[in-house]
Amino acid sequence: MSEQNDGGSGCLTRRGVLAAFAATAVTAAPTYANAFGFLRGGGDVRRLKMYSGRTGEHIDVIYWVDGRYVRPALREINHFMRDWRQNKSIKIDTRTIDIMAATHSMLDVSEPYTLLSGYRTPQTNAMLRRRSGGAAKNSLHIKGQAADIRLQSRSVSQIARAAVKCNAGGVGRYSSSNFVHMDCGSVRTWGR
Repeated sequence: MSEQNDGGSGCLTRRGVLAAFAATAVTAAPTYANAFGFLRGGGDVRRLKMYSGRTGEHIDVIYWVDGRYVRPALREINHFMRDWRQNKSIKIDTRTIDIMAATHSMLDVSEPYTLLSGYRTPQTNAMLRRRSGGAAKNSLHIKGQAADIRLQSRSVSQIARAAVKCNAGGVGRYSSSNFVHMDCGSVRTWGR
């Protein structure tokens, strides 16, 4: 997983807070600098907005300011993306968070993602495999490296095309279920 750094105190500087509110784009992740380079220029801020229909929770968090991950924001994301069936969380890989944020920025929408699945415990993943057969045995969801998401205002194809432009992980199209899988594994695509 990527190193998470908040500069020690977990507090944002006045400059960082002002930059966060003034920013209009998400900048590149250090580990995916080439993939997200075209997003530079909107301020050194990254933001993630999501809603969970499973828990009714909303999140709108700035998790990167002035070249550093904001630990309290990452903890909030970890909790939000928890396995709601088991009420267990894990550190979500910041590379996956960055892919989701960059994709959201490219789609130029203000609505939050709807999160269908983030972290899955091995027990939940096994149950989903038995129930539908759609979950991979060694799913990256188990490692906190994947998310299944949708947007009401964008099609599966639109979301997937934007995610593929990141050239930074796996993108799966699940048109019949109306969601896109994004992960920080090897670059690959599947589905329609």
